[in-house]
Amino acid sequence: MTKPILSVLDYGIIIAVLLITLYFGLKYAKNQKTTEAYFSAKGRVPSWAIGMSLLATLISSVTFLGYPAEGYSHNWILLVQGLMVPIVLLGTVWFIVPLYRKVIGLSTYEYFEKRFGSFARYYSSIAFVLRQFSGMGTVLYLLAVALSSMTNISTYWVIIVVGLIIVTVNLLGGIEAVIWLDVFQGFMLFASGILCLLVIIFSVNGGLPEVWRVATENGRTGFGPYDLDFTRLTFVVMAINGAFYAIQKYGTDQTVIQRYLTAKSDKSAIRASLLGILLTVPVWSLFMFIGTALFVYYTQNSLPGEVGPNSVFPYFIMSELPMGVVGFILAAMISAAICSLSADLNSLAAVGIEDYYKKIKPNSVDNEYLVASRWMVAISGLISVIIGFVDVHLGSESILGIIFTLYAIFSGGIVGIFLLGVFSSRANRQGLNIAIIVCIIFTAYAFLTSTEIDFGGKTFLILDFGELNFTHNKLMLGVYSHLIVIGVGYVASLFFPKPELDQNLLYSGWKASRKAQKEKELYHE
Repeated sequence: MTKPILSVLDYGIIIAVLLITLYFGLKYAKNQKTTEAYFSAKGRVPSWAIGMSLLATLISSVTFLGYPAEGYSHNWILLVQGLMVPIVLLGTVWFIVPLYRKVIGLSTYEYFEKRFGSFARYYSSIAFVLRQFSGMGTVLYLLAVALSSMTNISTYWVIIVVGLIIVTVNLLGGIEAVIWLDVFQGFMLFASGILCLLVIIFSVNGGLPEVWRVATENGRTGFGPYDLDFTRLTFVVMAINGAFYAIQKYGTDQTVIQRYLTAKSDKSAIRASLLGILLTVPVWSLFMFIGTALFVYYTQNSLPGEVGPNSVFPYFIMSELPMGVVGFILAAMISAAICSLSADLNSLAAVGIEDYYKKIKPNSVDNEYLVASRWMVAISGLISVIIGFVDVHLGSESILGIIFTLYAIFSGGIVGIFLLGVFSSRANRQGLNIAIIVCIIFTAYAFLTSTEIDFGGKTFLILDFGELNFTHNKLMLGVYSHLIVIGVGYVASLFFPKPELDQNLLYSGWKASRKAQKEKELYHE
């Protein structure tokens, strides 16, 4: 399709938002004098801002473009994962937040070491690093392809400029700049999504009732298929995967756990978590429904044949929205990517410092750690840009599906480690190490026997065991890895002595502490 030219006003709005982004880095630069301030802001951030930051951390250009693409092409089945988040976390966030605030300094994976030893810590932190880099590269790729389809700017230049901005913001302002930038972006995200949806609905002949009727008749609503079949993408597969995703993201992911540590108190951190959880699901739903409405709109209006699902939302923005509004939407899209990637960079640097650099140089002064942290931000940003380049070269059709698949593969049984550690006082280091090895073997087998590659004009499996190949949907791979760690880890632990544990590491310890606190309060009354 012919690429429209943005107006001067549109470019002005985009440049203004980018300058505001850099302003946040400069504004909080003076506060970044220690590693504690750089990574946790010393409790200077209110809970509502942390909640907005959690929203922005989980929302990126994947939400902005991936969800509308899926809503346009299919029904809402991929939304099921997000819908499981509040269902699972409203019952668990009450002890997850104080647990981490009490037992770790900065790195989430410090808990794994205290509970199961160094092997568990490094296994989980390496899985986090792989997951983050794969996700960051995909976010950059998706943003670059979308902006390139709307303008005459090269995809590679988009990746370079966005990469430089996120590195600069992190180098200057640390986590404090990232959080307040997230707040700014959160409001832009809501405004842009609601604006787009209203324009689409009012552009459809018949309005919202017609959108619902046509979408329903063409299989663009609902969350099916609902049958119990693990080989396909079904409601059951997404629901099970979503339950583990919720625990993994809010219970073991550094980008989220680090937000808990920035709060002034446990109650403040819990309020922030609940706010983030309750805001995220409506945003995912909003952008999924934008795709549904776009499907109905383009059944009534012509759409160029070369415009695919990943390009239909950008095409609508450029062809149907007035100047100024286009610039605002694109600025919100860019800002969403910058915020998500900034959080990822800061968290990667935090893990790099706490889990690796401090182990190599345990007696260095704090200023040396701060300098090393900034180097890690810069290096991580460079690696993400390179991965984005590779993704552009390879291309992709189903971005949201790929994101979920990578998350499942690189989950590596981390939720299993966490659940076993929190709920079982009998599980020990030896049993867990055996479980991790079994999990690695299973994940390698499942991935290699279910992944096809093209070579010499032919398509074949990387490893073919015939009837013994892994045939279930790849999203179940992550689920099985968690269950393997729980089952094998517990059984194997029975062959070794019961560990002596700090009760603060267990759910039972949190429960006993809470009960004692309540009794103390009643006594003083």
